[in-house]
Amino acid sequence: MPVSTSDCREKADRRPSGKNGPRTRDPERTRANILSAATTEFSAHGFAGASIDAIAARSGANKRMIYHYFGNKRGVWLAALENAYERVRTAELQLHLDELDPEAAMSTLVAFTFDSFIGDRTFINLLNSENLHQARYIKNSSRIKSMHSPLIGMIQEILERGVAQKIFRPGIDPAQLWISIAGLAFFYFSNVFTLSVILDRDLRSTANIRERRAHVVELLMTGIRA
Repeated sequence: MPVSTSDCREKADRRPSGKNGPRTRDPERTRANILSAATTEFSAHGFAGASIDAIAARSGANKRMIYHYFGNKRGVWLAALENAYERVRTAELQLHLDELDPEAAMSTLVAFTFDSFIGDRTFINLLNSENLHQARYIKNSSRIKSMHSPLIGMIQEILERGVAQKIFRPGIDPAQLWISIAGLAFFYFSNVFTLSVILDRDLRSTANIRERRAHVVELLMTGIRA
């Protein structure tokens, strides 16, 4: 007798609640495990190189479960991208920049953005892969677009407070400023291996990262000061 998708979901979603106790459904955990495994797989191999078989093996879920939750490989990829963006945007909002004076708020945002790329290259790898596909999949995500609206609004608010206090110069486009902040941070870490060879210095070292961080913060702050 054929096994239905719902039957597969129920079996895969069951997790032991105790050594000899009943098994209970935990669909959120199953979905999270799949998404975590997919993020690791996509980061290592890109969209084209990753496979549903590998994601299934890494997550411990069967392929039918992956299709049930995400539809297809494109659906898993888009969910991984959305989750990566959401982690960064959520962390930014937790900085409470509205409670800081304008200069401290902006320098904190610049430093945080730079630091967000240190260590874990997952986000860089996902973005590089999506850009290779000319944002083919991210275009279908209304979530990612909506996540950036509060961020640009937050930058606008900091700029306006700074202008009112004669700290920042007027007329700065918050979107352009954000591209500059993200670009200076992203370029360094996305090209850190080739730049290390070209410049004959280990740009991954703690000292060089600290020096670059200070340079980026000062460069951007100088650019917006009155």
